[in-house]
Amino acid sequence: MPLALSSVRRQELHDLYTDHHVWLLTWLRKRLQHRETAADLMQDTFLQLIGRPAASGELQQPRAWLTTVAKGLMVDRLRRQRLEQAYLQVLASQPEAFEASPEERLLLLETLIRIDALLDGLPTNVRTAYLLSRLEGMPYRDIAAHLGVCLSSVEKYMATAMRHCFQAQWS
Repeated sequence: MPLALSSVRRQELHDLYTDHHVWLLTWLRKRLQHRETAADLMQDTFLQLIGRPAASGELQQPRAWLTTVAKGLMVDRLRRQRLEQAYLQVLASQPEAFEASPEERLLLLETLIRIDALLDGLPTNVRTAYLLSRLEGMPYRDIAAHLGVCLSSVEKYMATAMRHCFQAQWS
């Protein structure tokens, strides 16, 4: 369903884009290797603004807001790239008989991205303990040794992670 924007809101967005898109694109190009990636992130940044409810009045510091959103999008993109790279490395290490179809690969990668987003925000030790337990099948004692913490800490980490996942599922 298309987003209905008032003519005033459309004009505000148009003016903001006109006034700042070249600056934002230049800012992104200085930080990214590929011009196409910078252009994509610039467009995604402005899309975030379109999806945002209209604020009372204009943004006080539009470039600060645009920079904050663009940084968040860069972090998300980097996280997805690292996750995809790790997945491809694991996939490459599997015997050929195990090779997944392109559709299965995409489904698996999308699932990994959803899991990563679900675990985002958890403290590092909690996230690591959960992933070692669930993905590697590592026993809690081994996780404790790996993290340099006591067994009861790992048990608390796992409870925290499971509670977080359960709450996120019902949010």
